[in-house]
Amino acid sequence: MTRYFFHIAYNGTHYRGWQRQPNVRSVQEVLETKLAQALKLPAITIIGCGRTDAGVHASQFFFHTDLAVPLRENFVFVMNKILPPSIAIFEIITIDSNLHARFSAVERVYDYFIHNQKDPFTNDISSLYVDYELDLNKMKKAVALLPKYKDYKAFCKQPDLHNTTLCDVRSAKLFCTKDHKKIRFQITANRFLRGQIRILVQKLLEIGTDKYSIDEFEQNLATQQRPQLIRPAHPQGLFLSKIVYPGLDLVNQANFTLPEDYWQAL
Repeated sequence: MTRYFFHIAYNGTHYRGWQRQPNVRSVQEVLETKLAQALKLPAITIIGCGRTDAGVHASQFFFHTDLAVPLRENFVFVMNKILPPSIAIFEIITIDSNLHARFSAVERVYDYFIHNQKDPFTNDISSLYVDYELDLNKMKKAVALLPKYKDYKAFCKQPDLHNTTLCDVRSAKLFCTKDHKKIRFQITANRFLRGQIRILVQKLLEIGTDKYSIDEFEQNLATQQRPQLIRPAHPQGLFLSKIVYPGLDLVNQANFTLPEDYWQAL
């Protein structure tokens, strides 16, 4: 058996998330169906590097599968021909059988995009908050607190589902464009909890509109006590954008955002 790592990206707009579920369309289900078709197998199972919610995207994602038969040289081309436009395969890598797409990942990066002016060409890949007058300085101060804390129980959708709510947040940054019409929040950690990033973004938006204070935010981080109101930001602004494995750190090949030098760090 040979273990293959697939480097892919997908637009999650029309999917109920990554994970296969009964009676709904998921990214995993589409990939497994098309892989079985291309390989002429009755069924195939793949293991993803994580789970994204309905409407959430991945500009870099990995899954693995073990196959008894070597893949053809043109298999990336074959798969991209039969997959829908919303899913792309960039490369397929033969990997050591001990490397696991989910459990071997040592670092994950997410980006969340916000725009405050209606734009039909941005709507599916960024979240519109048109009525929000945001204080970016307050939001920046709140973002700077994130790497200082390790327990994110207060900002998790269902903390009881996790064995631990500890996350090693290694970096958290806020960017904006020169005209301040587009904002980008980026966070890097070894792992994330269910709903954690969208809940954090919603709290940052509340801080930016004076509906929730930086002191309250830090108090919740320090005590692990949940805020009175827990709700997530819109899903379409969220991207899983980087996965790092021991000995495997590939460049994100999805070109969908503004150039890096267009973003100004706050």
